[in-house]
Amino acid sequence: MAAKAFRETLKTNDFIVTAEVGPTKGSDTTKIIEYIGSLRDKVHALNATDNKSSVMRFPSIGSCLLIKELGGEAVMDVTCRDRNRLAIQADLLFAWSRGIGNVLCITGDAMEYGDDRQAKPVFDIDCIQLIRLVQSLNSGKDMGGNELTGATNFCIGITTTPRANSDGTRQISLERKLEAGVDFILTQAVYDLEDIRKLMTSVRKLDRNVKVLAGIMPLVSVGMGRYMNSNMPGIFVPDSILTEMSRALAGKAILTGISIAARMINQIKEEKICDGVHIMFPGREERIHEVLEAAGLS
Repeated sequence: MAAKAFRETLKTNDFIVTAEVGPTKGSDTTKIIEYIGSLRDKVHALNATDNKSSVMRFPSIGSCLLIKELGGEAVMDVTCRDRNRLAIQADLLFAWSRGIGNVLCITGDAMEYGDDRQAKPVFDIDCIQLIRLVQSLNSGKDMGGNELTGATNFCIGITTTPRANSDGTRQISLERKLEAGVDFILTQAVYDLEDIRKLMTSVRKLDRNVKVLAGIMPLVSVGMGRYMNSNMPGIFVPDSILTEMSRALAGKAILTGISIAARMINQIKEEKICDGVHIMFPGREERIHEVLEAAGLS
C-alpha cells in the first residue's frame, strides 16, 4: 500500500510524526535501506538529509527514491550551499517526476563543519529565494519566469531554531520564510518545551495554518548537552536535563536520553503544544524505533 501523501497528513492528522534518515558516506545503501524498513510504517514521513554538516554523502534525492521504492513517504532536503539555481531546479523537476512530493528548504551548514576543507560553497541563492524557486516551479514557471512543460506541486517545509535569539534575527528570518509560503516547519532539537510554546505564539501570529513539528534528538551523554549549550545557538538544554543525564548509570546514558525524549514527546502530544514531532538520531538511526516505542508511538 502506498504511503499517504504528506500534504494530506498535514491536513488531517492531529499529531504528526516524522523522522530523519542520514544517508551513508558511500555507495553501499544497506544501512539506509534497513533504517527505512524499520521506520516507514511507524512515521508519517522520512526526510533524507542533504550532505549534512557539509560532509559529502549519498544524495538526498537518491535516499528519497529508496524511501519511495520501499513504500514510505519522502521529504527531500535541499540546501543552498552545494548547487546553483539551475542544478537545484533540475533536481527538483526530476524528484517530482519520480513521485517525491515534499521538499525541505535549508540554507546549509558552513563548510568549516565538513571533512573536506578544499570544498567551496555555492550559495547562488538564499533560503528565502529557494522557497520562492519551489513556489515558482509549482506555478508552472522556472525561477527566470520561463514556462515549464509540466508544473510541480511540492509541499514545502523549512527549519528554524526553537529558541529566539536576542538580536531578533531568527524572528525576522521566520517571518520572511512564512511570507514566501510554506506548509510545515521542522525545528532544530528542543529540550525546553517553553521554547516551543513561545515559537508557536510567534508562528500563529504570522500563519494560522502552517504545521510545526518539534525537533526531538535524544542526548547520548551529558557532554553532548553541554556542547550544544556552548556551540549551537538557538538550542538550550536546561540544567535539570543535564543533571538527569549526569546521574545515568555507567553505559546507560543513551537510554536515559531516549527516556527523556519519549517523555517530551508525550508531553507535547498530551498538552497539544505543537502539531507533532520530528525525531533525529544522527549516526544512530537504528535506535529511532526505541524512541517511538518508549513514547508509545509504534
